[in-house]
Amino acid sequence: MTETKSSPRRLISPSLLSADFTQLAQQIELVERAGATRLHLDIMDGHFVPNITFGPFIVAAIRKAAGSHLDVHLMIEQPHRYLQQFVEAGADTVIVHAEASDDLSRDLEAIHDLGAQAGVALNPDTPFAQIEPCLDAIDYVLIMSVYPGFGGQNFIDSALTNMVHAVQARSPDGYLVAVDGGVNLTTVEQVFDTGVDMAIVGSGLFGADDIPGRLKELQG
Repeated sequence: MTETKSSPRRLISPSLLSADFTQLAQQIELVERAGATRLHLDIMDGHFVPNITFGPFIVAAIRKAAGSHLDVHLMIEQPHRYLQQFVEAGADTVIVHAEASDDLSRDLEAIHDLGAQAGVALNPDTPFAQIEPCLDAIDYVLIMSVYPGFGGQNFIDSALTNMVHAVQARSPDGYLVAVDGGVNLTTVEQVFDTGVDMAIVGSGLFGADDIPGRLKELQG
């Protein structure tokens, strides 16, 4: 399932890194029944970020369990070496970090050639201007509101500037703008007030006693 810029705003995308992996299929079904249409998968290599998560094999398993659009967020060095593996595993959107790519135009073109949508992520201290030359080739802009690597971090207010720039720079039918990091019931309103389309929520969702109820609260 694919959300586009013309889809209703205020989307919440559950970040599966915070889910209970002993009940992963059940938790995917739980959030999908509650209305989630996109799932966020964090891929970390222990080099670009100081943590290791999972690779294409787990993405393929999630693909079998999920009916949602899968956004695969590559927090890895040399992402171009692994694009085909993740698309073949079931990624609908592949997101590379502007800081990790040594040729962003090449990587975006490669993702499109593989049949997936192409996204770019920006760390909190990376100015939005860094990706402006590639905007026509981008389907998805991910503004990081924490430094990537671990879940449960506090929201960085300065990232709001990149959110505003990303929204203002796009054309009417342009890329989706999403925010990742520290989004919870306390911060969700200021995030959506910038005009972004979607918030990635991990511990702020899966840490709740009532996950479907929390998803509806975040959706507003």
